[in-house]
Amino acid sequence: MLLAAAASTWADDEPAFRAAGAEAAAGPAQPGMSSLQAVVLGAVEGITEFLPISSTGHLLIVQKLLGLGRTPEQKSASDAYAICIQLGAILAVFVISFGRIRRMVLGIFGKDPQGLRLLGKLAAAFVPAAVIGLFFEDRLKSYLFGPWPIAAAWLAGGVFILLALRRKGAEGGRALEELTWREALIIGVAQCFALWPGVSRSLATLAAAVLLGLSLPAAVEFSFLLGLVTLGAATVYEGLKQGREIVALFGWVNPVLGLVVAGITAFVAVRWMIGYLTKRSMAVFGWYRIGLAGVATALILTGVL
Repeated sequence: MLLAAAASTWADDEPAFRAAGAEAAAGPAQPGMSSLQAVVLGAVEGITEFLPISSTGHLLIVQKLLGLGRTPEQKSASDAYAICIQLGAILAVFVISFGRIRRMVLGIFGKDPQGLRLLGKLAAAFVPAAVIGLFFEDRLKSYLFGPWPIAAAWLAGGVFILLALRRKGAEGGRALEELTWREALIIGVAQCFALWPGVSRSLATLAAAVLLGLSLPAAVEFSFLLGLVTLGAATVYEGLKQGREIVALFGWVNPVLGLVVAGITAFVAVRWMIGYLTKRSMAVFGWYRIGLAGVATALILTGVL
């Protein structure tokens, strides 16, 4: 609930944040992102990336509150960095899931058939979002990367959790090894909804997996692994496409600082989430999303966003 509490004070802190953003963008001799802004963005990314609350939605809102993205060039670089900063969270989950990843690598060399099957299912789940994201990227950014669409997605996702997933606990359901190819593809199709900022890739994949009959721990693990593939591909694509633009406007020191903070906070957040969901339901995330949608709506109506 820390993020929700912080969001309620952002309106008061906005002049300072905007001053920092204006100072950072004052001239080409200075990086367009301060160390404070990098730390805030990194913490937001790390905490929210693998929780079912939408990291992209959080980052786009926080960027506006920090004063980033005032010019078309800075907005383009800021949106690209919101994707590239995922690298920190990816590395954190790579460490946590290293055992399972090792089995998949062994499967490639014919030493773990089960690991190879899981890798194939992850590839199948990755394809739908990759195709849609590649062909409709510009249109998605034009229509959905704004405060109102994000607030609406937060609200809809929160209601969905409370109605459909609230009673889904850790007990019951099938193991990850029992996931079928058809189910993997369905989870991949569900991931496409997360191309709408605010929906949450984690929520879309978790919900699909649980509703298909996987146990919550199995659904969480598959969501994490699919995230490594999807987020990794998106980060590489965006980095190659706009990496020079990011460095030109923001330098490289502060963006790297944000990645490091994202990795540390993601490691803590993922560990917490795994422990929490082994004992409790996802209802807390539903209420959080609904509350955050209310805060975002208030900030929009008051002109802060």
